[in-house]
Amino acid sequence: MRVISVKTLKLFWEKHADAESALRAWYTEAKKAGWKGPQDIKTEYRTASILRNNRVVFNIKGNTYRLVVAVKYEFQIVYIRFIGAHVEYDKINAEEI
Repeated sequence: MRVISVKTLKLFWEKHADAESALRAWYTEAKKAGWKGPQDIKTEYRTASILRNNRVVFNIKGNTYRLVVAVKYEFQIVYIRFIGAHVEYDKINAEEI
């Protein structure tokens, strides 16, 4: 998968150093993935939440942070839409962001 934009992840872990290793691991795994649909993600990440509008929520660092992505399976692209703590996540509509 192509991950767009890695810069968003880097900026986040520069401010939240405790998330760096978990985000780097997720990024490495996502780059190698060839997800064809939501079930492929769910098989690999059992705690991921599959939402409408091709959105997926990943729990990062033991569910300390939430990563929301939009996936274009047909083009093998993952768009980073949001990364933040639960308090911040609760203020967004993950299906629309």
